[in-house]
Amino acid sequence: MSQPDEIINKEISRINLHLPRARKSLVKLLNEDTPKVQLRDGSFHYFKREELEYLKSLLEEWELEKLNLPIVLEITTAWHGYFRVRGEIEIKVIEKILGIYNILEEKKEITLPRYLLSKIRKTLPTTTTYAFIME
Repeated sequence: MSQPDEIINKEISRINLHLPRARKSLVKLLNEDTPKVQLRDGSFHYFKREELEYLKSLLEEWELEKLNLPIVLEITTAWHGYFRVRGEIEIKVIEKILGIYNILEEKKEITLPRYLLSKIRKTLPTTTTYAFIME
């Protein structure tokens, strides 16, 4: 890797210190008195209980253990004007919020236009986060 790429990767790592060290399932968070995850910088990110309950209302009972939070909205250098979401349950949640969910389609990854980020973040401010990725 060239020196400029190393510098950029280090800077992206610094920018992503707000990401969780590990994500937790919706079930686990609902059972915590104070739902939170520890971030890479050592601080904590707290989830609003109302938001967790809202997510619960969008999903089947068996999906609650499979939804890991926060949902990561990936901003990549490869796609200008777009972002990516990965994970079947995560995608289901995002598509339901956007009103584009189709029960007959199972997806592991989706790419959406960035202008939709504001609607997602307004609906799920504590249960979504951004990750900046260099590809």
